[in-house]
Amino acid sequence: MLENLTEMLKGVLEGCVLEIISRNETYGYEITRRLNALGFTDVVEGTVYTILIRLEKNKLVEITKKPSDMGPPRKFFAINDAGREELRRFWEKWEFVSSKMNELKERNP
Repeated sequence: MLENLTEMLKGVLEGCVLEIISRNETYGYEITRRLNALGFTDVVEGTVYTILIRLEKNKLVEITKKPSDMGPPRKFFAINDAGREELRRFWEKWEFVSSKMNELKERNP
């Protein structure tokens, strides 16, 4: 039933990633793992990294490189003021769309 959920989520994944980053500084693999643990099992690292690049380009996050036990340093992402404002707008839009979808679903023909 939930196969190909990623296609439907494309418009909201950026907000989901920002929400995860807003809770504490984190890195790409951990974000992917959190999304997968929430049940978004179709979301892969490549998708998350594309979103992170967009967030960085749009100056919604701050980046810090930290040493890793395995391999090169990791990029850690933290939300900044512009990112918090974008996240606020995301949730505002989400509430509107969600309420309208529920209204549509429950409306009698």
